[in-house]
Amino acid sequence: MELRHLRYFIEVGLEENVTRAAEKLHVSQPALSRQIKDLEEELGFALLERSAKSVALTDAGRVFLDEASEVLERLEQGISAAREAAEGEAGELHVGYAPSLTVRILPPTIRAFQAELPKVKVKLYDMSSEEMLAGLRERKLDFAFMLESKARKAQSLEFRAIREERIRLAVGLSHRWDQKEIVSLGALKKENLIGYSLEEYPEYGDLLRRVFEPARYRPKLSEEHESVSSLIASIEAGLGVSIVSESLGCVAGGRIRLLELDPVPDPLTVGVAWVGRVLDRREESFLSHAESAGLQL
Repeated sequence: MELRHLRYFIEVGLEENVTRAAEKLHVSQPALSRQIKDLEEELGFALLERSAKSVALTDAGRVFLDEASEVLERLEQGISAAREAAEGEAGELHVGYAPSLTVRILPPTIRAFQAELPKVKVKLYDMSSEEMLAGLRERKLDFAFMLESKARKAQSLEFRAIREERIRLAVGLSHRWDQKEIVSLGALKKENLIGYSLEEYPEYGDLLRRVFEPARYRPKLSEEHESVSSLIASIEAGLGVSIVSESLGCVAGGRIRLLELDPVPDPLTVGVAWVGRVLDRREESFLSHAESAGLQL
């Protein structure tokens, strides 16, 4: 049985007239009749009751017409879905991200991408840098928003810079420095310094060493947090101050203040990393929208 047998039978069954069906299908009437008879012989039962001037569906023919119509409809849907995937208009993208670094980049990227390719699902995964690197290596992630310094250390990864994040000191609104604009690194020696877990986020330790290098001392964290929400809550409660990226202010929503540091640390470069490969239309579009989101900030 071939698909053309189903198409021919469906048209004859809908028209209940071989002549009209043959005209619609652009085949000769004898050829169409022969194909229907071949189908009946293969099935082992009659689909049509024939008279000199017309045909009518048998009971079996009516059931088969409904089933054959569903088969062809599902096939056409499958072909359409496959074509969209082949042309980069459907499917899924799996994207890792760090909330505090991407709060201003990710939302506009997703909005613009979905406006262009609404049938492509974007699945987001809140991860540490190490988790994102593992996800990329294992091909569980298509892209990861992360620090350039981390991505460049991994082999086989490509990286596209999106924006620079300035480094700030986060203090609670009731802190004695809440009205200051700039704080020297030396002044932090007497403060409780809190931050992210150095085990979960080793890149945070690298950041602290780089920031405090001009002051020639290595700070010790009095508290380590595994999530941005708990870190913000501790800063807000006055349990300590923290070295953070400026985007943390967007996540905190006015619950903390961000102050400049003296000397001013070099900014962090945030971008998108992926395993080196030829990118399809969906992936190129996603990267393009991410770059545009960074330029608009």
